[in-house]
Amino acid sequence: MSNPVFRFATVSGQNVHWFLKRNCSITPSQLGWLYASLCAVSLGIGTAFWLQGAYLILPLAWLELLAVGVAFLLYARHATDGERIAVQEGRLIVELETAGHVQRAEFLPHQVRIEPRGSDRSLIELSDRGHRVQVGRYVRPELRAALAREIRMALRGA
Repeated sequence: MSNPVFRFATVSGQNVHWFLKRNCSITPSQLGWLYASLCAVSLGIGTAFWLQGAYLILPLAWLELLAVGVAFLLYARHATDGERIAVQEGRLIVELETAGHVQRAEFLPHQVRIEPRGSDRSLIELSDRGHRVQVGRYVRPELRAALAREIRMALRGA
């Protein structure tokens, strides 16, 4: 394979890899520490009010922490979502991870169709004899055509 310049990919020998993931400002483990510190502060304040005779503050603090915990859990489930696309060993391999569930598809380079073409801003559809996978969720719409061109270029070199 020649050595073309890729904007989104990592090239390692004959293999080309794309790692596209959600843009998250905080990791699930950091979120866990944030939630633990929030619990400590909120329950500490609630306990202080409980000891002063304001008995409803502590149950409301628990209710608040439960609601925030559910919201954090929903966020953390999808924080590691992503797409891994690889051209290796004569195959195009696509792995989509959503909420911990991984979907894997393999395509032969000479049989796969890659849509969109040109300036279409929709998701990139990879298809081959009944298999269809859409990628590009984590790339800005205006950059999806460039990603599709890169995948085509890597497949030509495979």
